[in-house]
Formats: sequence, C-alpha cells, structure tokens
Amino acid sequence: MSFVYKRFFWIVLAVLALSACGPNSDGSRPTQTPVLQFYATVTSSPTPANPAGLLVETQPVLPTPTPFNYKIVAGDTLSTIAEKFGVSLDDLMAANPGVIPSALRLGQDLHIPTGSGNLSGESTPTPVPFPVQQAACYPTLDKGMWCLVLVHNNYAERLENITAQVTLQDANGKQLASRTAFSPLNILPPGASIPLTIFFAPEIPPDAHPLVQVLTAVRLLPGDKRYLPAVVQNTLANIDWSGKTAQVSGQVFLPKKNEAASHIWVAAVAYDKVGNVVGVRRWEAQDKLGPGSTLPFEFMISSLAGEITRVEFVVEARP
Repeated sequence: MSFVYKRFFWIVLAVLALSACGPNSDGSRPTQTPVLQFYATVTSSPTPANPAGLLVETQPVLPTPTPFNYKIVAGDTLSTIAEKFGVSLDDLMAANPGVIPSALRLGQDLHIPTGSGNLSGESTPTPVPFPVQQAACYPTLDKGMWCLVLVHNNYAERLENITAQVTLQDANGKQLASRTAFSPLNILPPGASIPLTIFFAPEIPPDAHPLVQVLTAVRLLPGDKRYLPAVVQNTLANIDWSGKTAQVSGQVFLPKKNEAASHIWVAAVAYDKVGNVVGVRRWEAQDKLGPGSTLPFEFMISSLAGEITRVEFVVEARP
C-alpha cells in the first residue's frame, strides 16, 4: 500500500461526528443538529496534557456585574438562554434591545447580564470552580485545530453548564485566537470527567499551545427534577486493529420510581495508553425510556491522534 493511499485511508477513517450542543425550546437537546467532524491530524503527538506553562485559572469568571457575550446555537430561545444563565427574561431582553425573539440567528451574539438580584427570594445554584485535568490540542490537515479540555467534577452534586475559555498562543506568546469550549452534555455527574471541546478555524500553527480559563459551572441543588438518575451499564468498546476507532455499545438504565426519560444522551470519551483524552462523541436516543427499563446504544468513536486504549461513558437523561 503506497504512502499516499495510506494517508488518504486514515483521513477517511478518522472522521468523528460531534453533535452541536444547543438546547431545544423546552431546555432539551435537539434531535436534528448540525454535525461537527474531527479529521486525521498532521501529527500523532498532541499538545501534552498539562504542558509546561499551561495557565489554568480556576476561579469562575461568573458572576460579575459586567455582561458577557454568548453565541446562539441550534435550538436556543431567549427563555432557555435566560434559564441557562440564571437571569430573568426581562433583563435579557433589556440587555439586547435590537434582538427579535422570533428571529434569532445561529451565531448571533447576545449580551448576558449578570449580577442581577434574586427577585424570587429562593435559593439558587452558585457558579463554582472545577479542576482542569488536562488540555490537549490537535492540528488538522486544513491547518485548523481541535482542543479538548478534560474537566472533572469533584463535588457531591452534579455540575451543569460547564464552560472554559481556551486561548491559543504561538511559541513567542502571541495570542492567536480565543474561544469558549463547551461540554457535549448539559451535566457532569459526581466523580466523572468529560472533555470540553472547541475547534479553531485555519490557519493555526501546529505548535500553538492553549491557555485555559474556567468560565461557568453550576452546582445543582438537591432534588433538581430536570434530570433523571439514569446510568450506563454493560458497556463494551471494541477497538480496531489500528487503535484509531472503537465500536462502543451498552445500555442506559433508568431506575424505577422515576418519570420516563424523553431525552437521553451518552457521551463516549476515548483515552490513549498514558491517559490523554484523544476523542469524544455524543450519541442521542431516538426512543423514550420508561422507569425500570433499559435502552441499548451502539456507535463509533474515533481518535484525533494516538491509539485508543480505553473508553469511558457519561449519560444524561431528562423527562
């Protein structure tokens, strides 16, 4: 097999789909979303996990009296955005007087007001810091770059709306680009880890390195009924001979005495032999799941660089 053919073969093999993360009008994930794709990298060596000089600011930026910007994604409405960031719909509309609620555009910037008072007087979740375990960036053949920021929930409660700002610098410390990385799921269970992902469009030098700053993470209050206690069981990862892809399968189980789950997602996270995260993919169920029942899943995950040696799973279920 010629070098050119081999290179083409791996480019085709390494495509990895990652669904967009915007919620529907009812707060759930959309069933039809734009698809992002991972491609074979120029090199099999990522930016090392926790490389020397990696800046990780763990104090959340929110809340602050200064508004910040948010880009509208598929399924967003003003009401779900207001709920997501814990602001009133009136305050959100007042901060964006030129925005027409019925004509939101993908990629449109919204100003999110923060620091507003709690008019209801009820207890509310508070943004909290969270540990960043590693940050790895992988150049693509078209001179773009995928960055994966592995975060961990070390609280006893679930975390929601985890984001971080990733800033790329060149070898001389010059800032090249800065974007917000998002989780493939809305929540992260206690003791679990998941990569936040962001793609930087060309042209990014292959030796660019990331600086990471924690943005948002909400520690959910006990008894939050928006999420169901589903678990993943009987998982299997069949890694192919090259280590570049893995066919994963398992079941989602919903314990009895719960509402039926109408929206279910499973995130598969691939690691190499030294523990670097090398890939992530989100699967979405098309069927509901009743209490006391199981729902099978099966899909493929691919590596951005390096060989897959293990796959971990995180599940989210909503009524």
